[in-house]
Amino acid sequence: MPTTPAPTAAKTDAPPPRSVLRDTAFLRLWAGTTASGLATWALPFVLGLAVLHRDLGAAGLGLVLAARTAGFLAAVAVGGVLADRHSRRAVVLWSALAAAVAAPLLAAGLGRSLVLMTAAAALAGAGQGACRPAFQALTAETVAPERRQQANAAMTMAVRSATLTGPALTALLAAFLDASTLLLGIGLLWLVAALVPGKGAAVANPAAQAAPRAGFRTEFLEGIREARRHPWFLAGLAALVAVIALGYSATSVALPLISRDRYDTQWVLAAAMTAYTVGALGGALVIARWRPRSQGWAAFAGLAAYGVAPLSLMLPVHPVAVVAAYAVAGIGIELFNVPWFTATQREVAPEKLARVSSLDFLVSYGLAPIGLALIAPAIDAFGIRPVLAVCAAACFLVPAAAALAPTARHFARTAPATTD
Repeated sequence: MPTTPAPTAAKTDAPPPRSVLRDTAFLRLWAGTTASGLATWALPFVLGLAVLHRDLGAAGLGLVLAARTAGFLAAVAVGGVLADRHSRRAVVLWSALAAAVAAPLLAAGLGRSLVLMTAAAALAGAGQGACRPAFQALTAETVAPERRQQANAAMTMAVRSATLTGPALTALLAAFLDASTLLLGIGLLWLVAALVPGKGAAVANPAAQAAPRAGFRTEFLEGIREARRHPWFLAGLAALVAVIALGYSATSVALPLISRDRYDTQWVLAAAMTAYTVGALGGALVIARWRPRSQGWAAFAGLAAYGVAPLSLMLPVHPVAVVAAYAVAGIGIELFNVPWFTATQREVAPEKLARVSSLDFLVSYGLAPIGLALIAPAIDAFGIRPVLAVCAAACFLVPAAAALAPTARHFARTAPATTD
């Protein structure tokens, strides 16, 4: 019996996807995430101003910042479990409120009680750590999958813009306000992070809600098992360890020394760091629109590009070459970061996303202080050039090896479907 073929839908029937920047729910989430990023960046800068004004000693500054890092590392894993166990929005609310409460406590202790400041800094770090994985998971709940890469790029652009303009703005405010008032302003930023974002659109799982909850340790281990299901994620963590603990730590220590000893000016230090941030902004702009066919390989290539930074410091090149190398490193880091976050939101089981994200932050933030602690003694023992050579090689080789891992090519367990 002959049949009439169904008419093919016209291509114009489907409306073009709306920009994520026109989505009110995302803009609220973006505002909250940006405020938390600004507050996180501003705290060490304001405390540095307190040292300049002799309200805080150098040893006290180190203790306070160490307490904040310890609070972050202790809370980030807990926050991942809580964000998968409860409402991600509620975790953002209470963790950001904890950081907001810490700000006036820091102001109260400034110049009066180092013990109070240390405790408040630990609380601020805990609030920061608990909200990071929750924000990542909330992004996946708020933004449709096809727009998440653009959303992640918009968020990283906001943070990089704050890093670029923040020092000048804070220095300007410091001409009229003291450090205590600036600390209260950080508390207001955390209030924005707590109150502005809206609820995600997660679909409840009645069976999961009815089942008895496992213990914290069991649920955290479930997150590790979920991460192990994705070879590309484990390979990416290994590459991040090499670049952060070796490459980034080496350049953080070596750049000021090279700027002073080789070029006899602090201009190279300031210009290189500015170029890195500008490059990162450019990388975020590119990756917001670019969809490479082999997304994972392109991302690992971007991460490996950080190796040009220690390489430029190792070689006797013109200072402009150092600045250019840092710009390339900045571009590359966002060509990795944005697809990495997007793939994690896409590939990881939604009910375990916050726990897997917490592993990412735990490794990224947790190993950086270890690298910084080891690089300076290594430079003293072996010299700056051999250390930079080893770190540059690690930046190039480890991401290249990670790209060979199963599923790394596309940051996915299965290759994406191609369309004509």
